[in-house]
Amino acid sequence: GIEEMRCRSYHPEVVKRAVSLSLDKGPRERELTSRLLTCLHPTPLADDDMMQGFTLLLDSLDDLVIDIPDAKAMIGSYLARAVVDEVLPPAYLSNRNNSTPGDEVVEKAVGLLSREHCNARMEHVWGPGDGRPVAELKAVMDQLLEEYLLSRELDEAARCVREMDAPHFHHELLKRGVRIAMEKDGMDHADAASSSLDAMAALFSFLVKNAIVSEYQVAKGISRLRKLLPDMKLDVPAAPGMLAEFEEMSREGGCLPPSPTEAKA
Repeated sequence: GIEEMRCRSYHPEVVKRAVSLSLDKGPRERELTSRLLTCLHPTPLADDDMMQGFTLLLDSLDDLVIDIPDAKAMIGSYLARAVVDEVLPPAYLSNRNNSTPGDEVVEKAVGLLSREHCNARMEHVWGPGDGRPVAELKAVMDQLLEEYLLSRELDEAARCVREMDAPHFHHELLKRGVRIAMEKDGMDHADAASSSLDAMAALFSFLVKNAIVSEYQVAKGISRLRKLLPDMKLDVPAAPGMLAEFEEMSREGGCLPPSPTEAKA
């Protein structure tokens, strides 16, 4: 274990690496990492080890966001959760003086902790990985998406996505939304403004423009859909073409970065 290594000076590095390695994993792994920090504190990792570890993490933000665009949001959630779990003292956040790049992440953590019922919210900060049944969250998503396709009310759908409070699981929201739209449009799909696929593209364009869903989560959702195409074609033979069309609409709507050919033009 960590104590057997007898390298106390490296204890902060354990904190930094545990969190940074979890950033490109799923909600379950991030929940396990939060629990790991709780188990390691206060022995063998003392308060100073935890604070120094998170400081190392904040100092490495510029490098982390290159590979993981959502890194700042996730580290802000880690900080808030660590305070709720009594792994970090609240003073760690209040003592920062907005003089370093990582302080905007600290401000995000302070914002999370200032919400009503913050302790309960932080216990569920990692979405389906926090012990909340995945099936329950997926059912909420399906209901939200079905109601949107009936009403086409963007503001109401956006409010529901915010309240769902699972930002690192938005790729699942996109995956489910596109599948539902494909199944509704089916083989009779046409480039009509009233199609479900067009409506779904409009929804995610709205969510990205209003900083509710990130481009990274949209791209991840589309990537997951590509892998599912062989199975999707069994129910919707036109699925490959429909996914390509949705991706193009997403790019035009500002949900995705331009394609390489567009970037060169």
